[in-house]
Amino acid sequence: MSFSSEVKQELAKQSGKSRHCQIAELAALVAFDGKRQQLIGDAGDVLDSENPLLQEKYGLLLAQLFHVNIEEIDTLPLERILETIKMWNQSLRCADITETVNGILLQQTCCRRAYIRGAFLAGGSISDPNKSYHFEIVCREIAQAKQLQDAINSFEMEAKIVERKKHQVVYLKEGAQIVDMLNIMEAHVALMNLENVRILKEMRNSVNRKVNCETANISKTVAAAVKQLCDIEYIKQNAGLDSLPENLKDMALLRLEYPDTPLKELGTYLDPPVGKSGVNHRLRRISEIADELREKE
Repeated sequence: MSFSSEVKQELAKQSGKSRHCQIAELAALVAFDGKRQQLIGDAGDVLDSENPLLQEKYGLLLAQLFHVNIEEIDTLPLERILETIKMWNQSLRCADITETVNGILLQQTCCRRAYIRGAFLAGGSISDPNKSYHFEIVCREIAQAKQLQDAINSFEMEAKIVERKKHQVVYLKEGAQIVDMLNIMEAHVALMNLENVRILKEMRNSVNRKVNCETANISKTVAAAVKQLCDIEYIKQNAGLDSLPENLKDMALLRLEYPDTPLKELGTYLDPPVGKSGVNHRLRRISEIADELREKE
């Protein structure tokens, strides 16, 4: 089972304790997955999808809202259901299923949580966090996408909208925000699983960064040492080490004797000892002398 499916399995069993939250979530299911025809058959024929998980959640919400058994939801008057979620045209006596949810249903924070949960169940997905971080909900129209974006961003998120194949997609791409989104929808088990993955990935990335940094430093040190040895050998062959001032000659001889020794340790072999910066200064001066000799050729 994919991570996205696991999240939806958890959310299908989760619903708001308050009636107004249940109404908001039911409205989201119908708005994102309801049939668009004006006249609908019965209460069990509202959703467009035959996804059993979505149908199960739809039935659960109806049972909670209208205090009936799951087996009895088909007997509920369709008008009563659509009136409850503000999608019934009283004057025309017909369904008025719209992409957006009546704003009065989203006034409270808990209701916006329920609305987002319903929207995700109907049209959302999350990528495998082991591969990438991506959360999205596919919307029918731009008005629906903007309403959803506003609901999500009311929780201090930064949801964005992109058009894809004539649909509008509301999405998040940061791991931390997706964790927050799971918390908003109350998918707490999935949240912990995602956090575990994030922790492991961050540890691996941290180790890789340190290894890469150490490797780069080692490569840099080795390259510098090779250059120093080449310069010293060039001076030795073309002018002789005796041509160097005494302090530089001592440094050159030490570098030839200890080609792999770090600068700090190399300085301790001098008498008197010299610090890392002093060793670096002397070796840099030796390189400058070698360059001057090359220019004269």
